[in-house]
Amino acid sequence: QAQLVESGGGTVQPGGSLRLSCAASGFRMDDYTIGWFRQAPGKEREGISCSGYRGYSTNYADSVKGRFTISRDNAKNTVYLQMNSLNPEDTAIYSCAANWSPYPAVCALDKGRYNFWGQGTQVTVSS
Repeated sequence: QAQLVESGGGTVQPGGSLRLSCAASGFRMDDYTIGWFRQAPGKEREGISCSGYRGYSTNYADSVKGRFTISRDNAKNTVYLQMNSLNPEDTAIYSCAANWSPYPAVCALDKGRYNFWGQGTQVTVSS
């Protein structure tokens, strides 16, 4: 019943932009940390960004800092990831995940903290 559904992936040229959406159904995101993760072929899944309890905190991996922005719309029960200045190294399957964390704290990017995952959306950056 409870689901996370990603959308917004696709193929773009280097330097392009995409906005990913992570929409929740069956539960409220307000009291959950929402993280974005990606997994490239042959690579481990890595955390790239997160939005903490009610959006009070955000965090970014060094690989995307300054290029990606996470935000949330509580009314729509949706978290977004705006991705700018994309390069081929950003090619991966992007997934969102939720972790119950009903207090303001800096969110974490380690995947072990997250217990509910979406199916992922493919992002391909190619010239």
